[in-house]
Amino acid sequence: MTNPVSISSRLGTSVVLMLAFFLLLAQSLRSQVVVDLAIKGVIYVAYEPLLATVTIKNLSGNRLLLADVEGKKWFGFQIETLDGRPIPPSDPNYQIEPIQIGPGEMISRTINLIQLYPMGDFGSYRIRANVYVPELQSYFSSPPLTVEITEGRLIWEQTVGVPGNEGTTGRSRTISLLSHRLTDKTNLYLRIEDKASGIVYCTHRLGDFISWGAPEVMLDADNNVYVLHNSIPHEFVFSKVSLNGKILDRISYSAPKNRPQLKHLPDGGVAVVGGIPFDPHATPTPALIPKLSERPVPLPTPEALASPKHNGKAQPPPKTTPGPKVPKGTRPSPSPSPIRID
Repeated sequence: MTNPVSISSRLGTSVVLMLAFFLLLAQSLRSQVVVDLAIKGVIYVAYEPLLATVTIKNLSGNRLLLADVEGKKWFGFQIETLDGRPIPPSDPNYQIEPIQIGPGEMISRTINLIQLYPMGDFGSYRIRANVYVPELQSYFSSPPLTVEITEGRLIWEQTVGVPGNEGTTGRSRTISLLSHRLTDKTNLYLRIEDKASGIVYCTHRLGDFISWGAPEVMLDADNNVYVLHNSIPHEFVFSKVSLNGKILDRISYSAPKNRPQLKHLPDGGVAVVGGIPFDPHATPTPALIPKLSERPVPLPTPEALASPKHNGKAQPPPKTTPGPKVPKGTRPSPSPSPIRID
């Protein structure tokens, strides 16, 4: 009769071996395709663009075709709240063009997650990037990253109508300025939304913001939005944004003396008065090193000043002409007196 203990022991050993085999197989598959996820920030204002960069590296040794097959999306994200609630994509039938990746090749794609997933609720989200490879019949995932969605402090808000073509009559946009304080700086945001339909057209980060004065906001005849705010001491940023959320203009101004201001023009437009426009991304001109001939004459040293002077200028000591050499032990004969002839 077979010992029950020995049967149980054999079954336990078989299960352990099978688990080890599948773990090794999974590890081998994971090492063939590496997926990495990078997100610059950790804290975002609601509806602010959340750019995620996904990098895929093919280590399989073969050319791979990344494409949707049998209802499996080859590229996507797994997003969930910290308590495990999954966030499905806004459009579950989204499509991404197939792509081929050669052996040893690496590709990167940057995606705005706010456009694909409804992440407008405040809170923290855990994000992974997923890639499905049909040839290997397996999913490959990146390590997870966590971001927090929060809201800024409302500085200014105005609801305006939408001018223009037929069909926009009666529609409105709500324009909001928000400040969001981080540990080392404060950011200024502009949001444009249609609250009646729930559409957010933009939440633009206008730049760093210091509260030496409230930002100026004006609207032109077409209700385009003009914002002038102080970014750092003596520097300002001017932004022009349409009601559809498109940035039409951005200019940096230097104001060493007087603060620039927005001013309405007779034609209904808005302009900046004062300040000096400049390009903050321009490469500074390197300083030129003067030639040796252009360098100033060095000042005289104290020793030179203590030497004999001539006409108020320090002069070197006079040079003496050495006389003829006289052998040792002899005396030089006196010079003969001149002979006078009457």
